[in-house]
Amino acid sequence: MSNDKAAELLAAVRAVESGERSAASFFTEPPARPARPAAPGGATGDTGADGSTGGAGNSGVGGQGRGAGGEQPGSAAPRRPGPPDSAAPRGGRQPGHGAGPVAVPEEVRALLAEGGAPEALGQPVVETLGEGAAGLLRTDPWQLLAVPGVRPEQADGFARALLGDGAGPGDPRRAVALVVRLLERAALRGDTVLTPDALAEGLAQHAVPDPDEAVREAVDAGAVLAFEDALDAGPVPSAMNEDDTGEAERPVNVLVGLDRYALAEESLADGLARIAGTFDSAPSAGEEADDGHGGNTPGAEQWAAAAEGAPSPSARELIHAVAGSGLVTHTGGEASRAEVAALVTAARGLGLRAWALTHTDDGRARMARLLADAGDDAAPDQGADAGAGAGSATVAGVLAGAEGPERDGEGALAVDLLAVCDAPQLDAETAAGLLESLPDGVRLVLSGDPGVLGAAGPGQVFRDLVAAQYCPHIASRTPDPGPVGELVSGVGIGELNQVEAPGKEVVIVPVADPGEAVHRTVQLVADSVPRALGVPSAETQVITPGHGGSAGTRALNSALKERLNPGPGRFGGFDPGDRIAYSPAPGRTSVGTVTSADDRGLHLACGERGVTVPPERVPETVRHGWAVTVHQAAGIRWPAAVVVLPGDATGALTREWVYTAFSRAERHLSVVHGAGDALPHAVASVVGRERTTRLRTLLTESARAAEAARAAEADTAQEPGM
Repeated sequence: MSNDKAAELLAAVRAVESGERSAASFFTEPPARPARPAAPGGATGDTGADGSTGGAGNSGVGGQGRGAGGEQPGSAAPRRPGPPDSAAPRGGRQPGHGAGPVAVPEEVRALLAEGGAPEALGQPVVETLGEGAAGLLRTDPWQLLAVPGVRPEQADGFARALLGDGAGPGDPRRAVALVVRLLERAALRGDTVLTPDALAEGLAQHAVPDPDEAVREAVDAGAVLAFEDALDAGPVPSAMNEDDTGEAERPVNVLVGLDRYALAEESLADGLARIAGTFDSAPSAGEEADDGHGGNTPGAEQWAAAAEGAPSPSARELIHAVAGSGLVTHTGGEASRAEVAALVTAARGLGLRAWALTHTDDGRARMARLLADAGDDAAPDQGADAGAGAGSATVAGVLAGAEGPERDGEGALAVDLLAVCDAPQLDAETAAGLLESLPDGVRLVLSGDPGVLGAAGPGQVFRDLVAAQYCPHIASRTPDPGPVGELVSGVGIGELNQVEAPGKEVVIVPVADPGEAVHRTVQLVADSVPRALGVPSAETQVITPGHGGSAGTRALNSALKERLNPGPGRFGGFDPGDRIAYSPAPGRTSVGTVTSADDRGLHLACGERGVTVPPERVPETVRHGWAVTVHQAAGIRWPAAVVVLPGDATGALTREWVYTAFSRAERHLSVVHGAGDALPHAVASVVGRERTTRLRTLLTESARAAEAARAAEADTAQEPGM
């Protein structure tokens, strides 16, 4: 293996880990002795690089199921773990993110050389498979697929080099590894499970002779879990009727998933059931209700008085709902955040420990301002952060133990009420971690805008919870103000309306090609918006569909840097004053500025926070940030936004994409429009696909079981002598 080939594969691994490029874009040469021809078109993007066409769009949600063999992962109700040790994303493999590079044993180097793999792959292999990687790969060469950046064709070549003619396409070890890979790729698209048919379709594209049998082999091997989920909730059977056989006759839907996501969704469902069952009803007038952890909660009269003082009808409804329920969902646009702030302020006024959590630092700062406007005085007993911004924190910061409320002796967050904004950005694992951190007796409000793009990780927690009608739901009636708010509201219902913008709040800039789009974008950011609207370039954000292409983030950032902060890029491509997008974990991005660099790394100013990124982490976590993708912009807003819609990126447009991009603007929105009819078509007709998850079913079954238990209790109470 030449040094050039080794360098190429190492570059591939690093680029795929950072999300910058797909694995397929690096590996274009077929294996030496291919088991089948490489699938065409595999180098077009991150999704589908493994050949999977997925039934990810086939929503397979039903009733509560059990894993293969009758086991039910996560069936025990979650209880109060201590704070996580670090801010690393839960459960994710993060090769190279430890304290330093791991040592690669000589036997691993020798095995990789024997299999024709580059020596540079040694460290990712050991980081992924552990110290016993050599023995594992000797026994099962297809375990190489677990290493980020390695494609099935490459794992096949590695296996053939080690096993010779015994490495056939129908090898059960190959089948199991491919099933796991397909499920991991599906998780990148947001799915927590897939149907067996979807898996079989993906396996067939990898020349697996019997895809259905391969799925069964993966289940039997314990590599994945199978679930039989009811297709509908059905009637609630009488617990007193021993002859009731309706439960056994309910139709089921079989789903297959990785244990980590199965455990997360089942733990999450248990946690939500625990919180929802805190209060059966609002406390009666003049009485206080036990909060479940040794204290008291305000009585009905106190809650009613707090609701009467709410600043809007929707805020009043939200406070009333929270008074009588442990779990409440709340939907609305940006203006509805004031209702959450009013709730938190009212709860604090009643003596409760109340906090609001957000997805980003920017969201935390906006919530802190709303709390201040609502008259929330940060009481000194509200937690460790009882200074500026007390009462608001980020979800990631709370889970990392870096900010937010303190924890009690059992590791639970010391809160009585927790309101989580940006709830659509919660993936299954993050939400499960948050629920596990909540004490019994807490009130939980999940709030968010249902029109925005979903979480970066697998799961659609907020969407499933609202759709399951599992708890009281309050839909805000407070509209977002101004022409931008009017435009965004129309997009949310599938209408691209022309709005009156006397102050140039909304401007459409037509362009003929991507080159003109880049030119006009630079002109808007550097000159037109600051001059005409008084919004400086530093407060104007460019948003575009992707990183690549003639008008993607790379091309736009290159042009914007040349105009706004030219320099040689002497710190790994960055100069002091460069705007950057810092993404320490998938789905979490902060936009800031480079301040300096030294041997410790790149120093950034991200809002009020100073961040030092070690040199080895810079390539995978820091990009120039004058232009970002809409996924990077989720949870952040700017005084002015320039949304670029080049003609070569129309395939990425959906109603949710447009809604999210347009709603990033607070005062001014410029749309650099080269998409033609694709824009109104996307708004009217192209909606994001439903993710395949189990949470909605688990919640429905939980409600069904609770109703049956209540019916049984009522029947027992009516028996003679009771």
